[in-house]
Amino acid sequence: MSIPHENQGAASRRGAVRAPQSLAGGLFLIALAALALWLTKDLDQGRLNAMGPAMLPRWLAVGVALSGLALIVLAFIKDGDLLERWSIRGPFFIIVAILSFALTIRGYASGSVAIPGLGLMFAGPLAIVIGGFATPDARFRELLILALALTPGCMIMFGDSALLNLPIPMFPQALAGVFPAGWSQNAILRTIAAIMAIAALLVFFTTRGSRRTTVDVADHSGRI
Repeated sequence: MSIPHENQGAASRRGAVRAPQSLAGGLFLIALAALALWLTKDLDQGRLNAMGPAMLPRWLAVGVALSGLALIVLAFIKDGDLLERWSIRGPFFIIVAILSFALTIRGYASGSVAIPGLGLMFAGPLAIVIGGFATPDARFRELLILALALTPGCMIMFGDSALLNLPIPMFPQALAGVFPAGWSQNAILRTIAAIMAIAALLVFFTTRGSRRTTVDVADHSGRI
């Protein structure tokens, strides 16, 4: 009979905030959205039929801010988890993934340091693989398949002239010389995307048997 009283006492000690973890998460999302809106303030948003470079990140930021606001409201009306200790691993790999994407998609040069522009073809998979290691459960095989499968769809959606056709580098321009001279940018883009999708399938099927399987040798009674 004392358990409900203990739970009520624990809840009352939290004060008005019933879910501190939700409150902290909501504040972080709102701060992240505000940073994105500030960074894109000088970019042209465009229209739905002619999207500018700020359209997608700006409205994604609005969605993130609304999600953060919802978390803050829930923190005051619904019981949730307390703040716990957190590891630096997650933020570290996420930040490294974002920086790697920013430095490689268009290239970077400063003094004697020069990073060539690799386009979304290479910057996308690199960011996905690096960001995936934010969790200790990450496996390189799964991340590689995800990167090779997700990036072609993004390339077609954002780069194909029949779709969004955003001014984002899709692949190194030197790669265009590998294809016949009469091919258009769209033809090269679709071919590269198809090759990457096929590569994802090949990796999936050729490495299926390489995953280690564990055998539980203990019965439910605890005896070996």
